Amino acid sequence: MTASGNLYLALIHHPVYNKNGEVIASAISNLDLHDISRAAKTYGVPAFYVVTPLADQRELVERIVSHWTEGVGARYNPDRTEALRLIRVAVSLDAVRNEIACNGKGVPVTVVTDARPHPRNIGYSALAEMLKNEYPYLLLFGTGWGLTREFIDKADYVLTPIMGHTKYNHLSVRSAAAIVLDRLLGREIGGKHGSHQGN
Repeated sequence: MTASGNLYLALIHHPVYNKNGEVIASAISNLDLHDISRAAKTYGVPAFYVVTPLADQRELVERIVSHWTEGVGARYNPDRTEALRLIRVAVSLDAVRNEIACNGKGVPVTVVTDARPHPRNIGYSALAEMLKNEYPYLLLFGTGWGLTREFIDKADYVLTPIMGHTKYNHLSVRSAAAIVLDRLLGREIGGKHGSHQGN
């Protein structure tokens, strides 16, 4: 499988649950910005959207991205600069969908990820086949304690959850994003993974 350039990522900070099952807007994590953008760059994703309705959180993302794309960080680590240039900040999912649609290939198909099984689960092989066309797809990841049921039910597809061989199933969203991208867009070179791993 190869990156088709039509799979976009969005990290959703609202509506998500907290540990008490209440609907909240979660805080931005600096680690999420760095690690998910690096994974996105590695697999050929054209843009990584960070979605939050909170103005102060959007400003925080913009400051972090600016530091690494225009400030001291850009000179210190050019590779990191390339990755963080993929980040776009948006107030809502609708804003993301509209921006992608403006690229001229239509409103993206939404594919949500969740740690729990869902009646409308789609497998990785099936989605990878769908990505071979030129239509845009938007892969949605939740923060906090997961996306709300209502949000998930509105998506076009729900990706099969990542499951290990134990009952423990609490991956960070950064780890989940990397695994999902590799399953959908990864390739092997001589039996070995071709990407650089490091700091």
